[in-house]
Amino acid sequence: MTNTVTVISLLLLAVVAMAAQTLQRNNPRGLSTPQPGTYTHVVKSGKLLFIAGQTGVDANGTVVGPGMKEQLEQVMANLTAALKSQGADFSHVAKTTTFVTSISEFRSPDVAAVRAKYVGANAPANTLVQVQQLADPAYKVEIEAIAVLP
Repeated sequence: MTNTVTVISLLLLAVVAMAAQTLQRNNPRGLSTPQPGTYTHVVKSGKLLFIAGQTGVDANGTVVGPGMKEQLEQVMANLTAALKSQGADFSHVAKTTTFVTSISEFRSPDVAAVRAKYVGANAPANTLVQVQQLADPAYKVEIEAIAVLP
């Protein structure tokens, strides 16, 4: 009987905890507007933020330029806007995944300086992946992030 009560109590606690973890979806101002039903820029669950892959496009959805450096600058500005919309900054980012069309171009000193300007001493865990092409042939870099709110 004690085991049954314990199991039922644990199940109830799990259900309550899951119910408390509602997903909040947000498409912050300053970021491009997703097509209906495609994705959300920021999803919050408890203290976790999941930020969709940001590319080198401005709020109007226009690619900012053909170069890796200028696109990365826009990507980082977009990530900053997404983080700020939830009261966070790059110090809260735990993990990023970076997709690029050229690792050698991404690792160039001028491009690395752009990333360092935003990340500073708070470098998150990161996975760097080279792909043949991103969702639009003009895109050179896309970064998604997971952050933990204080």
